[in-house]
Amino acid sequence: MEYHYPKFTPEMKKTHTILIPNMAVTQFRLMEYALRCEGYKCELLGNCGSAVAQLGLKYVHNDTCYPALLVIGQFLDALNSGKYDLEHTALLITQTGGGCRASNYIHLLRKALVKAGYPQIPVASLNFSGLEKDSGFQMTLPLARKCIACIFYGDMLCALRNQVAPYENEKGAADRMADRWIARLGRALLAGKGFTSREMKHTFPLIAKEFATIPVTRVPKVKVGVVGEIYVKYSPLGNNDLQKFLESQDCEVNFPGLMGFVQYCAFNMGEDHVLYGGKLAVKIGIDQFLNWLDVFGERNNIKFTVTISGDVETATDGMRKYL
Repeated sequence: MEYHYPKFTPEMKKTHTILIPNMAVTQFRLMEYALRCEGYKCELLGNCGSAVAQLGLKYVHNDTCYPALLVIGQFLDALNSGKYDLEHTALLITQTGGGCRASNYIHLLRKALVKAGYPQIPVASLNFSGLEKDSGFQMTLPLARKCIACIFYGDMLCALRNQVAPYENEKGAADRMADRWIARLGRALLAGKGFTSREMKHTFPLIAKEFATIPVTRVPKVKVGVVGEIYVKYSPLGNNDLQKFLESQDCEVNFPGLMGFVQYCAFNMGEDHVLYGGKLAVKIGIDQFLNWLDVFGERNNIKFTVTISGDVETATDGMRKYL
C-alpha cells in the first residue's frame, strides 16, 4: 500500500516551527536568520551525543550512510524531548541532487518518523535542484541569494576564527568575535540587507579588520587540515567534536569552505544536462551562476578553499593589510 506522507504546505510557514539539523555550525546559524527573514519560524538543533546515534540506529539500517543515521537520530531525539508542539512542528533536510545518497535521506526520514510514532510530522526539502516540487517550502531566488551570502560569510568567519584562535592571548576572544559578527550579520539579514554582492564586498574587510584587533602570539604549531565526507567533516556530532579535540592538542585546525561543495553540486547539475539531456535553460543558468561565483571571487580575492598557512590571510588576499 502506498504511503501518503504529510506535505509541508504554504500555510505551515506561519504555524509550524521548522527544526534544522546542525552540520556546518557557523554557516547554518546564519542561514537560520535567512529563513526567518523569509517568514519561516525555525530552530537549529544542537543535541549531540551517543544517544542520538543509538536512536538513529534504532530506526535506520546500520548499512545506511552514517550521516543519515545521525541526522535522523538528531531529529527523533528532538521530537522525543517534549520541547516541541508536535502538531505544529516540521523538519527541514537538505537534498543535494545528483548521485549523492543525501538525496534519499528525506525518504529514510519519513519512514523513520512513521516507525517512531510521528507520522503527522511534515518534512521539507532544502535543495537547489528542483526536487520536491509539490512542497510548500521552495527555494526562491531571494532565499537562495541570502543562503549564498550566509555561506560566503560563514566560510570567512570560520577561516579567520580557526587561524586566530590557536594564537590568541586571551582564550575565547576569537569565538566571541565570531559570535559577535554572526549576531550583526543576522540582524542585517533579518532587515533584508547584507546579502548583495556590493554589501558583501563592503563587509568582508570590516570582519577581517576586527579579527586583526585580537592580540595574538605567533608560535610554531602543528597545522591540521580536515577533509572528507561533507557532513562528518563539519558536524561536531558527525566527527565526535574533532575540532575541539585537535585544538586541545595545541593544533591549528582548518576546514575547506562550504562554498566549494556548493560549486560541486551546481557543476554536477550542469554535467547531468551534458550527459543525459534536459532543459537547456537549466544548463545556461548553472553556467552563469558558476561564472558569477568565479568573477565575484576574483574581484574580492576570495579563496573558496582554505589554504593551510600560519598567517590569517585565508579568507581574502585583499585583507592581508588588516591582519
